[in-house]
Amino acid sequence: MARQQWTDMIVGDRMAVDRDFSQRVTDSRFSRQEWGLIMTAVEFDIENPEDDDRAKLVADTSKVRQVMPEMENIQSQMSAMGGKPQKKESKGIFSSVKDALGMGGGGGNGIDEERLAAAEELAQEYADELQDHLESNDKWNRVRTAVQE
Repeated sequence: MARQQWTDMIVGDRMAVDRDFSQRVTDSRFSRQEWGLIMTAVEFDIENPEDDDRAKLVADTSKVRQVMPEMENIQSQMSAMGGKPQKKESKGIFSSVKDALGMGGGGGNGIDEERLAAAEELAQEYADELQDHLESNDKWNRVRTAVQE
């Protein structure tokens, strides 16, 4: 079954998990706006859907890296408006210039790898919560079966 079809089956479940997960987002290092952006880049897959014991809902976060620059813009705008402060180390002028030129130690991509890892981890926590929700509502087996078709 195409990804869209099985993910359409769980739209209501995702909305319920979104409500339940909102406190976890509030307690995280991300604003709601940043979390929304992260979730636009996350796709869900089911690994081993044919195996009752090994089937797992996973967050495919391979595209989250692409939205990180926009998250930095959101973070800057929030800081300018007095929003949720972020823990960020201050860099010297030479480090900032080196990063801008792609010569910094972070791979030159200008992406905060620690924030990226935190985003990926939070997305997987969400996937785990969604799977738990599907299991507790007797929907997990139907979703797994739909993926196999």
